[in-house]
Amino acid sequence: MTHDAAKHDAAKHDAPQYAAMRLQQALAEDPRTAELGIKVTVRPGEVFLRGEVMTEERRDRLAEVVAEHAPDLRIHNEVRLADCAEPTGEETLR
Repeated sequence: MTHDAAKHDAAKHDAPQYAAMRLQQALAEDPRTAELGIKVTVRPGEVFLRGEVMTEERRDRLAEVVAEHAPDLRIHNEVRLADCAEPTGEETLR
């Protein structure tokens, strides 16, 4: 069994909180995501991602990394895009 296959097999049999912790660590350490503020919740057969990122591409990368580390879990990517709209009025400083 390869190292990657062993990781996937372990993810299937871990308690949900350990699987969530491992996925959060993967999102923090993977250079494609490097996200610390994403909440990961694992339930039987499913993983939920919640939080906020700046771009749609970053949001997609989160699901990509999770799919690589937990291919047997159905991913619910509930990560929102941050509102980066231009200010609509003048700011008054006092």
